Amino acid sequence: MNKIYLYAVVSLFGVGALSSCSSKKGSAISEKTGYAYNKRENGGFEVKKGYKRGPGPGLIEIEGGEFIMGGSAVDIPGQDMSAYNYKRQVTVSSFYMDETEVSNTNWLEYLHWIRTTFRGKPELAEYYYSALPDTLVWRRPLSYNEPYVNNYLRHPAYGDYPVVGVSWQQATDYCVWRTDRVNEYILREKGFMTSFKDLDRPNANASASRRSDTVFNTETYLNGQIKDLGRRAPIDLSAESVAGTNNRTREKRNIRLEDGEIFQPYRLPTEAEWEYAALGLIGNTQYANVNEKKVYPWNGLGITSPKKATRGMILANFKRGKGDYMGVGGSLNDKGSITQSVYSYTPNDFGLYNMAGNVSEWVNDVYRPNTFEATEGLNPFRGNEYADKVRDPQTSVIKVDGKGRPVMKPAGTGVKQTWAQLQANYVDSTYKADQRGYKDEQRNLPDGEVITLYNDKSRVYKGGSWNDQAMWLNPAARRFLQEDESTADIGFRSAMTMLGASEVKSAGKPQFKSKPSKPFKVK
Repeated sequence: MNKIYLYAVVSLFGVGALSSCSSKKGSAISEKTGYAYNKRENGGFEVKKGYKRGPGPGLIEIEGGEFIMGGSAVDIPGQDMSAYNYKRQVTVSSFYMDETEVSNTNWLEYLHWIRTTFRGKPELAEYYYSALPDTLVWRRPLSYNEPYVNNYLRHPAYGDYPVVGVSWQQATDYCVWRTDRVNEYILREKGFMTSFKDLDRPNANASASRRSDTVFNTETYLNGQIKDLGRRAPIDLSAESVAGTNNRTREKRNIRLEDGEIFQPYRLPTEAEWEYAALGLIGNTQYANVNEKKVYPWNGLGITSPKKATRGMILANFKRGKGDYMGVGGSLNDKGSITQSVYSYTPNDFGLYNMAGNVSEWVNDVYRPNTFEATEGLNPFRGNEYADKVRDPQTSVIKVDGKGRPVMKPAGTGVKQTWAQLQANYVDSTYKADQRGYKDEQRNLPDGEVITLYNDKSRVYKGGSWNDQAMWLNPAARRFLQEDESTADIGFRSAMTMLGASEVKSAGKPQFKSKPSKPFKVK
């Protein structure tokens, strides 16, 4: 059988990440029915108590809030910035974001997993090939960049440099892969599934027999389609006693979403999230007032450090002129002719590195010049394509593809179907799952003529790069590229939705106090 490989690197996780979801269930009582939770005799309804959230590996917390999207845009003499000077008051919910851009080493880990997991399956060779970055993006007709074609991705000299040559589609697929690997690692490390050590042990105990060709996927695991119960798998309090055993012996079960152990999916940040995080206004805010406006992710209007120890040093990796990529020998200003380490320069007030320069970064949104005239004020985003998992209506078994991932289909309805409709596989053909294009005025051109350079597969990228001048370092600046194209100056970082309270740190801040009533007792 095929060995399912995963890097089990504890150092990927921040302090406390493995224990962030490990609080035990209590025995609270329902204030509505009087039944005690987590009691077999009361039906075995389980409720997680004392849940403590935390970021997944590589992520840091970004406390959301209101800001003026596009508010940092500035007019550049000689440049038409009309497409970037949108301004709209919006609110971004709290979320998590990668501290750094995804590096070459991170991407090589991804490629290694594909190669070893699907070893001996030539029909999935396309999976590996499709995940390869396009290193030919380094070639230029009138420059000698050929050494980067073979070396930039794989040579250790560039290991911690940002991966480039990846399309929006590839970046999105990486996020899907990363979600499953992190969740599998958590479940195996905590003992909810068979540990990697036991899986690797030849002729081991019964746990080794659980090894199969089934690749872990978060959705199919939560749906009960991956049966792998480790030594610490929870007891199913609602299950019948195992025949012929002590009544205290119960059937174990998979972790459920209600247990709070599974991380939310990694994904690309929305444009609003990215711009909000890049500005880092949290460092300039006091009592809901922004004390100093920003043009870049750092304070001030300049691009050099004002601090005594680093005075005059360039604060980001970009080019000062058409031929000035790193300054004069003996006194290099940004110290990099192309990209630099993902930990280069000073992080912004959220603790994020290279939110200006180094590489531009893909965001999730479909590009439109007037996007922010049409989107919502809370978590604005353009690009929704609602999809449903293909599942058997009788058994609820999810159909999976050769990668072990759920097969998706376009959503057929905007509301919950009736039971009869579900069994009949009913689809309302009038339902419009997304509004990326069909309501856009610029698509209603005379005689059906299309003269725009963008379409429903045009994706936004932001942040400026090593190959850009300073005007593109402004967090409000936005450009677009087709989702299947790539360049030598576009990379990405991932984000994750934060569940629960919006306030990240409440210590020292005023809070309203509440006191639940006493639980019901039969007299």
